[in-house]
Amino acid sequence: MKVLITFLLLFCASGFLNVSSGNEIQKNQLIVLTDIEADPDDTQSLVRLLLYSNEIDIKGLIATTSCWHTDRVNPESIKRIINGYAKVRDNLLLHEKGFPEAEKLLQLVKSGLPLYGMSGVGEGKDSEGSDWIIKVLKEDDKRPLWIAVWGGVNTLAQALFKIKNTHSQEDADRLIRKLRVYTISDQDDSGIWIRNNFPDLFYIVSPGDDYGAATWTGINSYIEGIDNTTISNGWLAENIQQNHGPLGALYPDVSWGMEGDTPSFLSLIPNGLNNPEHPDWGGWGGRYELYIPDFSKMKDGNSIVTIAPETRPIWTNAYDNYIPYVKNEYGRTVKPDTNAFYDFKVTLWRWRDEIQNDFAARMDWCVKSYADANHPPEPVLSHPDSITVKSGVTFSLDAFKTYDPDGDSFSFLWFHYPEASTYKTLIKVNGAENSHNVVFTAPSVDKPETAHIILKVTDRGRPPLTRYKRIVVTIVP
Repeated sequence: MKVLITFLLLFCASGFLNVSSGNEIQKNQLIVLTDIEADPDDTQSLVRLLLYSNEIDIKGLIATTSCWHTDRVNPESIKRIINGYAKVRDNLLLHEKGFPEAEKLLQLVKSGLPLYGMSGVGEGKDSEGSDWIIKVLKEDDKRPLWIAVWGGVNTLAQALFKIKNTHSQEDADRLIRKLRVYTISDQDDSGIWIRNNFPDLFYIVSPGDDYGAATWTGINSYIEGIDNTTISNGWLAENIQQNHGPLGALYPDVSWGMEGDTPSFLSLIPNGLNNPEHPDWGGWGGRYELYIPDFSKMKDGNSIVTIAPETRPIWTNAYDNYIPYVKNEYGRTVKPDTNAFYDFKVTLWRWRDEIQNDFAARMDWCVKSYADANHPPEPVLSHPDSITVKSGVTFSLDAFKTYDPDGDSFSFLWFHYPEASTYKTLIKVNGAENSHNVVFTAPSVDKPETAHIILKVTDRGRPPLTRYKRIVVTIVP
């Protein structure tokens, strides 16, 4: 435990941040391991990912096995989606720069072995996929390398096995420190092997194969008491699949669950809220805390994966207490809802409408001109995004210079995010939460505490788009 905490402190101080000097956002590197064709949701998630390929630096797309797909891999299915992307890339470039050429993406498609789990790990079990992970990891690039695991993780396990057995301890440790892993539950038996054998590896997972106990299911769970329209089949047909060009036409119908793999990369999208180096801060991919889960509370799912107790802390399910703001027809435009929610899935679905609207807008970019499509607003703070105040002092936050590139009107919403803060008691806005300028009163504290204040700016285009600013307020006695 002490070693892991020391490691986390080191990487937080080592410059592994997603913001470079100045205001330029540094793209996150990503390799995807996918058991594509085991479930249509991998194809769905890949369609979405390619629409963010100008903001996420895709370094590999590796076809793998899983508990649902034990003896074959399907790289040709990845290539089919990239070929669909090729047909809309020119139109995407009308809206934002940086979308990579399809030919470059096709060169990143690799395969793991068509073997299940640990049967594909060991001497002589290298594959072009595992070798590719090592190659990318050894590049002269200080950025972390994210591995998003949509199926089985044995291709990464083999890469780690080879690193451990062919590199010095110092080199192996250096390479492993660069890795950030997010797996969609455990879909083979190599996940627990990795966590047991590489205790310092940054690893996000809702362990085991009981998917109902996983944060990522917040992307597609029907939630009583809220509007679930944006995950409905009708919404997907209208906003994604139909009349949105050849890439949208490749987006398959839901068979088991919509886009169960998408949460693995949502936190890498630079939207002003996400900070993937801090899973406990929360964002589009959910919120996670570092601890050893209680094995006695785990249960088997319906796959062939055998669950086992964790031997080390992992980034896993965290709970948010969430009261949505809802539209108010007269007077102040928003008000707190009468429904309150408290669980781990809410850490993801609380942002779901904003996630889905952003996806729909980018799908519009595949076929529409710049003038006919919507683009996200640009929140601009009038002060730094990190400030220090004393207990009892009233302080103000302001985003007067916020603008929208399309000339749309937009709304503000400010709120304290207690679960992301060290100060856990809700700090309310003094007055209206929906003005460009808000006032808070710092609570009394006995030691320095942090309070994360979130600014959410949503335009009135179609679909409405949201961007954020996170202000970290340090409160001192």
